Amino acid sequence: MYSPIMCAGFFGWASAQILKFILFFFQHSDFKIERLYGSGGMPSSHSALVCAATFAAGRADGWASSSFAVLCVLSVIVMYDAAGVRRAAGMHAKELNLIRLKIFSQEEDAESKKKELKELLGHTPLQVFCGAVLGIIIGFVVPLA
Repeated sequence: MYSPIMCAGFFGWASAQILKFILFFFQHSDFKIERLYGSGGMPSSHSALVCAATFAAGRADGWASSSFAVLCVLSVIVMYDAAGVRRAAGMHAKELNLIRLKIFSQEEDAESKKKELKELLGHTPLQVFCGAVLGIIIGFVVPLA
């Protein structure tokens, strides 16, 4: 059974992750497999996923449908969280890692130094916007049947 809304969401997420991987390579000249599934970075795969599903729902079920309305609300929540709460958590993790580095730099316990907090959690508003645009495009081009 084919679901255009599910397919659009998946292709939105997958496209953003592949772009993220490619852009990371060009910026850092380094292949980092984690960029194919990890959070954070350009473009936002969370934004691409929810926007693709939202616009596919609008096309499939109608722009006045309940599914489109619910997905619109979900999209706003996800994008706000990505650029707000998760981004702030990433900035906190960065500061905590610096503090830990200063504290443990005087100790010989190498294992303590390895336990860094993940810093790349959220997105800048531009990354969220680009993910949303990618998702909207995918939501409009995914086949409905």
